Amino acid sequence: MFISSAFAQTAPAASGGDMMSSIGSMLPLLLMFVVLYFVMIRPQMKRQKETRNMLSALAKGDEVATAGGVLGKITELGDQYLTLEIATGVQVRMQRSAVIQVLPKGTVK
Repeated sequence: MFISSAFAQTAPAASGGDMMSSIGSMLPLLLMFVVLYFVMIRPQMKRQKETRNMLSALAKGDEVATAGGVLGKITELGDQYLTLEIATGVQVRMQRSAVIQVLPKGTVK
């Protein structure tokens, strides 16, 4: 009266096709990861490596541009900080990581 009829469902037959279908369903996910690696992750790692090498190669007398847009010549170097001469007699101390580009000699006058 209160219980409806229940019908049993037969289990699917076990076969080797199930493994192929599971690999086939995972294939788009794997392809997306490979594309993501080559389009986003690998170029970002390459940029970080170039930036790290550029910062470690800084030397006294190099002319640089900072993230804030300040141009200057390096007068002192430390492990974390450097001193830029942005005008005659005007020196600014900033973090080494603020340098984004080394400029060609003679750019800053």
